[in-house]
Amino acid sequence: MIDLPHPENQIQVVTNFQDLVSTPFNGDINAICWTRKLIGDFSEIVKKVELNGNIAVIEPEEIFELQLTEQGQLAREILLNDLKVLKAHGASPILNVISYYDRDDTYPFFSTDIYSFHVDRSPIPVDTFLCTYHGESSEILPNSQGKKKVLIPEIRDKLKKLYCGADEGFESFLTEHFFDLHYKAKPYARPISLGLGNLWRLAVDYPESQVLPCLHRAPMEKSGQNRLLMIC
Repeated sequence: MIDLPHPENQIQVVTNFQDLVSTPFNGDINAICWTRKLIGDFSEIVKKVELNGNIAVIEPEEIFELQLTEQGQLAREILLNDLKVLKAHGASPILNVISYYDRDDTYPFFSTDIYSFHVDRSPIPVDTFLCTYHGESSEILPNSQGKKKVLIPEIRDKLKKLYCGADEGFESFLTEHFFDLHYKAKPYARPISLGLGNLWRLAVDYPESQVLPCLHRAPMEKSGQNRLLMIC
């Protein structure tokens, strides 16, 4: 019988924004969650936003101009406050209404779109913040329950055939095409839903980071139900 890792060893739960941004990652902890039960009707905002493509970026000015019911106004206040506190922290939050993300079908044996478990990478110390307000929520995966795809022999062999270059340049090739950021869930893996309304801070892969980066992915959207997501 497989002894499953305990997800709580990876996640630190906090109760306010200041603790969310100031609690250090350490040991196995690479995801910090400010658990919240939000009030207001976020679906009303989603329905009011016009989608000309598969994703719309909503600016604060647009949110201000929406004609909303009392419940919609409560949701708007929360969105604007989240934008405000994240910007004050030095982050660059983006609010999206998402019908779906573009899929990557360049290589049939290896998808590099964000529906695949992956880590974020940065040349400087930084964190990923995200919150799903409406629709399907993002997922994370304990690091021990995923395997880097470029280390799976059959996938690595196919990548080497795709590369067709000198051996010493292969690792750089993997990095340049973002192959090394993606992971495959192990057979016993149990992805963790980030839930609605919770504001998360996830560890990123950057030089000299003291913890493993957090594996995460976008969910498959339900037909006819757009997502409302803040990410930075």
